[in-house]
Amino acid sequence: MGQKVREIMTSTPATVGVLTAVSEVAHRMREENIGAVLVADGDELRGLVTDRDLVVRVLAEGKDPGDTTVRDVCSPDLVTVTPDDEVDRAIRLMREHSLRRLPVVEGATAVGIVSLGDLAIERDPGSALGDVSAAPPNT
Repeated sequence: MGQKVREIMTSTPATVGVLTAVSEVAHRMREENIGAVLVADGDELRGLVTDRDLVVRVLAEGKDPGDTTVRDVCSPDLVTVTPDDEVDRAIRLMREHSLRRLPVVEGATAVGIVSLGDLAIERDPGSALGDVSAAPPNT
């Protein structure tokens, strides 16, 4: 039996409400040195917003980050895994869908997130991606 997602996931993912201003999310990403935040409506996962989403869907479109909510710019159609899924399934889904992050859910509730970096550190720590992912932030 293979390794489970729960063994490598970040179990306290950054989460914001659907009406959170993009500017607030950007500040949180900087403060916590993260590149993605889960978007929830109460306990129900509604989307994922990345630093790239903020650039492409807000700044490049000339939108005001203070007046734009994450509901307007997040990716709502998510591919997810459960904590009990095998890591190989997470890898397969990332490959098939060209994803860098997968929310980990139980029902409709987010309980974690697993990233390409998490997988690299776990499976190939000596690789360039594993080294970069394990290195301290340079911000």
